Amino acid sequence: MSVRPFPTQRRHTLFFLDQIRDFAPVHLDTEVDASAIVAARAKAREDGRRRSVVAYVVHAAAGVLRKHPEANGAIQGRLDPTVATYDTVSAKVTLDRTLDGRRVVLATVIPGLEDATLDTVQDHLDRALADDPDTAERFAPIRALRALPWQEALDRFRAAAGLLERRPEITGTFSVTSLGHRAVDGFHSVGGTTVTLGVGRIAERPVVRDGAIVAAPVLRLSLTFDHRVIDGAEAADVLTEIKDALEAYPV
Repeated sequence: MSVRPFPTQRRHTLFFLDQIRDFAPVHLDTEVDASAIVAARAKAREDGRRRSVVAYVVHAAAGVLRKHPEANGAIQGRLDPTVATYDTVSAKVTLDRTLDGRRVVLATVIPGLEDATLDTVQDHLDRALADDPDTAERFAPIRALRALPWQEALDRFRAAAGLLERRPEITGTFSVTSLGHRAVDGFHSVGGTTVTLGVGRIAERPVVRDGAIVAAPVLRLSLTFDHRVIDGAEAADVLTEIKDALEAYPV
């Protein structure tokens, strides 16, 4: 057996998990006929453009959450909580990166999604993936946490995360996390926002069309919501509308 101190590269993850202890998660999931997404991605490749599945999910979800302000909100406090709703829509997207030699989960927040195009979303994701976590300004706050004494770092994290007015820029108004690059069909995650979408892989599965069983690309999509902020009926509406939007993307 070997024992070592907790890695400072993952300090932000530990602080985040401490912050979301009050979260009251309920999990929903659905299957999306991904035929339109697969065709649109293929057309984009022919035109020399990259289109990730996550970009489609972020773009579709942003359009839906514009119509559901309560689901695009946030809560703070236990016995006498305050609930905020936002005029803007922003997405926190998790990233699998390496910081100072250790594999970690980082995140980028895509702002202003109420007016964003699919190209805007993809461009932001591409820039975030191209940035070096060890040097890029985007990840400077994470690196700063490593340099502080443990308690001071925790206090600063809690103070920043606790400001409702800064949630759209720090944590986003909704979250998207994906493990679809591996053999993961579906999963549920708490992203610290009222709504978190979990994206699995697209795989050929048997579906019924016109009374016949055929093979089609299917995407497993989950939605975890904070029951303190919204109820299941609204969460079900949000997930269904995102599914409908993804299935109707133009090629």
